[in-house]
Amino acid sequence: MRWPVEASVRNSCKKAGIPCLLVLEAGARPPVCVDPSEDWIRAPASRQDVDARIQALIQRAYGKKVPALDSTGVLYFGTKSVAISSTQTELMEQFVAHYGELVYRAELEQQVIKQYGNLSRNALDLQIMRLRRRIAAIGLSIQTVWGRGYILEALTE
Repeated sequence: MRWPVEASVRNSCKKAGIPCLLVLEAGARPPVCVDPSEDWIRAPASRQDVDARIQALIQRAYGKKVPALDSTGVLYFGTKSVAISSTQTELMEQFVAHYGELVYRAELEQQVIKQYGNLSRNALDLQIMRLRRRIAAIGLSIQTVWGRGYILEALTE
């Protein structure tokens, strides 16, 4: 049986983007936790067990985040998301596929040429500048590797 308090706590945690550890009484049915930022433990539990579950939750929730791009042009990173244009989506597909790795400028130019035909030197630079502005809000950044290309990475805080 689900308690109203459990649903309220789970929803509050999810909205706030924080991990949630549910403590169940002995004999209670375990909840179905499909969200990686949720977990549960039965009481009574030792302090070591609780600490271990908390550390596992923190690692899953905040450990290695990888951006994801859906078919509608929404870019997700951690608990945040941002909508991007169709041109930017074409470029971002390359960045997401090679997250944390160098994406060569020539590869990105080919994406822009496919979509718009002829390419001026500034067309790609303009799209990269616009992308940088959009993705900063969700904690991502595009770094320039002079003479070679770009790297998509998480912003350092």
